[in-house]
This record gives sequence, structure tokens and C-alpha cells, in this order.
Amino acid sequence: MDRLSSHSATKDVVQKHGFKFSKSLGQNFLIDDNVIDSILQGARLSKGDQIIEVGPGIGTLTREMGKVADKVVAIEIDRKLIPILRETLDDLDNVEVINKDILKVDVQELVEEKLKGGPVKLIANLPYYITTPIVMKFLEEDIPVTDIVVMVQKEVADRMNAVPGTKDYGTLSIAVQYYCDTEIVAKAPRHMFIPQPNVDSTVIGLHVRPEIKYPVDSEEIFFKTVKAGFSQRRKTLLNSLSTLGFLSKEEIREVLLEANIDEKRRGETLSIQEFATLSNKVNAKVPSK
Repeated sequence: MDRLSSHSATKDVVQKHGFKFSKSLGQNFLIDDNVIDSILQGARLSKGDQIIEVGPGIGTLTREMGKVADKVVAIEIDRKLIPILRETLDDLDNVEVINKDILKVDVQELVEEKLKGGPVKLIANLPYYITTPIVMKFLEEDIPVTDIVVMVQKEVADRMNAVPGTKDYGTLSIAVQYYCDTEIVAKAPRHMFIPQPNVDSTVIGLHVRPEIKYPVDSEEIFFKTVKAGFSQRRKTLLNSLSTLGFLSKEEIREVLLEANIDEKRRGETLSIQEFATLSNKVNAKVPSK
């Protein structure tokens, strides 16, 4: 079977099976060869790779990955797509489709049972409504993932890739960049999908670092400090950190001084390293310590 990444090929498959797109599942199928190739290049796909795909649709990206990778496990929540995927992936014996909700899948167990224990790469055209939960699931759980290359809403990619001092920089930027080096892989305007979504898309590459770049004494306190720092974007850190709930204003002033951070700065101006330093000072003052 040839590539499925064209309007005519996708339309033929959809019409043949009488498939109806589901808005609630965020189904928009990519129909551009160049973007498909960019995804594969951004993922540094090579022989021997173990791949997890979320939301394979009719198998457009799945087929191209299956031609190169050692194994592809595609997780598809819509049971109506399963017979279509059986047909479009029939000639690839290294591809397995699982009809489940990725957010309810024990990914660690899946990797052990079906993907040689990893390492794995997550490559997907993600449903927009669950983009962040899926990405954070792979980053926060003990999953041996090396690369996450995903198609997401442009605004979400901008936030993941943002730098301090910009309007897009926030808690998501830090949550992702705490674990990964980020890069914009490709842009995908809305006309590259059927049906056309209401927004443009971006392929972002999140390359998980093998070693910790920002040492923190407590990840829990680090992320609480970050959340507090952005809780009131128009206010200074001296005021916004009060939302931590366990430090007095004088103690907040002390930790900022110890971290060598001006109390009049705002959270969006702090680098991840500055947040790490600040959180370590905050952690030292946690009441239970």
C-alpha cells in the first residue's frame, strides 16, 4: 500500500468504511507528506526504535514509522477506527494496535511487555483536548522515553518552547523544559488536515535529557514554587509567592534574598535555574523540616 498522506487517499479510506469524524475525540487527519517526513526526522527515527503512537487515525503516520522502526504500538481510543487500521496496516507485522484510552494505560507495563523494556519514543498527532495530560504522563511517570515528537495546537507548542520574559512563558514551559530540550520541528497550517480544525498546528520535539539539568531538593516544592510564581502574573514575587500558603511575607523576603532574586521581579522573568535555586531556599523553610 502506498502512502496515505494525501487528501484523495485519506478521503478514499474514510468513504470506503463510512467513517464519521468525531469532534469530541479531536479527530483531524494529516494529509501532507512533508510534515510526515519532518515528524520522522524530528524524532530521529531509525532502525531498532521502539515507538508508541497515540491516536493513529487511519494509520497515515503509523505506516511510515512501521517501515523503519523495530516495533510500533499504536493506542487508539475510537473502536470504529480499529477495522480501518487492520486494513491499512495489514502488511506491517511489526505494528500493533491497541483499542484503549492512553490516559488509562499502564505505559510502564506496556513498554515491558511489548517494547523490550524500552527505551521508547512517543510520536503522535495528538488530540488537542488531552495534549498536556499525555505529554506530562510520559515525562512524570517512570517511563523510559527518550524523545517525544508530537503535533499539537500552535499555541501549546509556543508555550512549551517559550523563554523567560515572553508572553507564552509559564508553568507549562517550565514543566516541559525541566525534563527536556525543546525544538520546533515543523508548522502545519489548518488546511493540511481533514476535516480542517479551527486552529493551526505545530510539530514540537521534546528531547528528554538523560541527566538532570536543574538539581532541586524537592520536585514537589519546585513545582509548587513555580505555580505560585505564576499565580498572579501582574504581581511581584514577594506577593505572588504568598499563595504557597506556608511562608510569611518576611520569610518570602528572606528566601528571595538568599536566592539573590529581587523581590520586585515577576515570575515570568525567572529562568528555570532561578526557580530551582528559589525552590531549594523555600524547601528549607517548609514547616515539617
